[in-house]
Amino acid sequence: MNKTELIAEMAKKGGITKVDAAKALNAYVDVVKDQLAKGERISLVGFGTFSVVERGERVGRNPKNGKIVKIAARKVAKFRPSTGLI
Repeated sequence: MNKTELIAEMAKKGGITKVDAAKALNAYVDVVKDQLAKGERISLVGFGTFSVVERGERVGRNPKNGKIVKIAARKVAKFRPSTGLI
């Protein structure tokens, strides 16, 4: 399912227009991005938890030439699904 199909399904199930569903979905994505940028966790009971984790520096390999390169430490978004999700 892509974003357009998700918006159509949200509109259908919610009894709202596609425009309103798109606004709601875009607002949700923006809030999640903003909170994760602040380092906050977002927990949705029955769905899952979004969080930010720190990945340490590590060694990788360039697939083009096989040379070993250092990959810098960085923060990444993580999603842990709820046990009742599926």
